[in-house]
Amino acid sequence: MSDLSGTSDDERFFLHSGRRWRKTDPSLPEDVKAQLMSHLGRGRSGVRNSAKGDDGAALPRARRTVQLAKEGLGERGTPWWEQSAAERTARWTTALEELDGMQALRRGGASRKGPAGA
Repeated sequence: MSDLSGTSDDERFFLHSGRRWRKTDPSLPEDVKAQLMSHLGRGRSGVRNSAKGDDGAALPRARRTVQLAKEGLGERGTPWWEQSAAERTARWTTALEELDGMQALRRGGASRKGPAGA
């Protein structure tokens, strides 16, 4: 990974509807970026759909998923251009581990609705 501390604001932010948003860390490997974007999409969908369900824990879970994915992408938390290569790698690795763990728990919980859970 290269040193990103010399990046300009044009490389760090984009404008949308008059608001400045932090760009995704350009040093992310494509497979990592794809995984984080997938988690982000599922989290956003969960936020959108949580009002329709009766699961009171759904909205906080979905918001946590969005937060972790955005942190992993470098869009929230410590700015990616202020982090060393090791810190950036730790950031996305930690985020993916937690996101994958949350997903596994949800899947595991869903599969326990058989006779043992009745």
